[in-house]
Amino acid sequence: MAPQIPEKQWAQVIEKTGGPVEYKEIPVPKPGPDEVLINVKYSGVCHTDLHAVNGDWPLPTKLPLVGGHEGAGVVVSRGELVKDVEIGDHAGIKWINGSCLTCEFCQQMDEPLCPKALLSGYTVDGSFQQYALAKAAHVARIPKDVDLESVSPILCAGITVYKGLKESGARPGQTVAIVGAGGGLGTIACQYAKAMGLRVIAIDGGDEKKDVVTKLGAASYVDYLASKDLVKDVQGATEDGLGPHAVLLVAVSEKPFQQASEYVRPRGTIVAIGLPAGAFLKAPVFQTVIRQITIKGSYVGNRKDTAEAIDFFRQGLIKAPYKTVGLSELQSIYDLMKENKIAGRYIVDTSK
Repeated sequence: MAPQIPEKQWAQVIEKTGGPVEYKEIPVPKPGPDEVLINVKYSGVCHTDLHAVNGDWPLPTKLPLVGGHEGAGVVVSRGELVKDVEIGDHAGIKWINGSCLTCEFCQQMDEPLCPKALLSGYTVDGSFQQYALAKAAHVARIPKDVDLESVSPILCAGITVYKGLKESGARPGQTVAIVGAGGGLGTIACQYAKAMGLRVIAIDGGDEKKDVVTKLGAASYVDYLASKDLVKDVQGATEDGLGPHAVLLVAVSEKPFQQASEYVRPRGTIVAIGLPAGAFLKAPVFQTVIRQITIKGSYVGNRKDTAEAIDFFRQGLIKAPYKTVGLSELQSIYDLMKENKIAGRYIVDTSK
């Protein structure tokens, strides 16, 4: 029997750039031929969602906009061309809502680089609503034995940091420094790194963040607020004093992006993932060349990365620290984000 789908639903809507978000009733959308409609049960809240509210990036958002791109729920309707996703399947809405599937990038599994990519909660409506659309080819396939609440942060944060760690080229037994380790991306990155056999140096500020990352298995913690010489402290946290083999930058301010080249070891790789508004990467050319340092960006993962990231979670290797509140309280989460007062991840329950 087909699920009963209401005409109206509750959602958090941005009417103008800069917000605030408005909790109100809107119509439930109907899926196009290649789309599925997902009854979103839970959605993670990402710093990108706040960037979308504020219009921080040189990429225009649709307005009005329903944000969110970490939505986990149940498929309740599908278009006539969809054959491989069934009603009742558990599925996730991730940042890449859809892509053309025919361009050079899509053909080589780089669909995040597709010029026509649809971005959930940015160029199309996302998961801060009870019913959301996604292209069937791009929904995350979530096994039914996986908890929808706790898996939701994996749909962006998990996939993103897992992809970044793969891009770093770090191998089991090597050391990775995670900058911003106590935040939403960082706490998950610590766990993926450990699950991939890497030794983690966590870099963040304050005792609360230290407690969080230590429980997640970080080998050492460098507090940038207390450190008198961050470069020396990070290098000193490696066994040979040469610095980490890779640096994963998930911070939300610019300064760490300028520092990483000073403490990464020769032939090390710096991977930029965080997107501070208006920030620039900077490194001395001489040292970068002589020490053979690689500096690269890593965006979100492809469909294969998504399946792998979810499988790590399914095995019990990843436990994203999170707090759950009602969807109606989304603005209060944004307020905490602005004050940098969030350790771990927030999830919203769309039924509240």
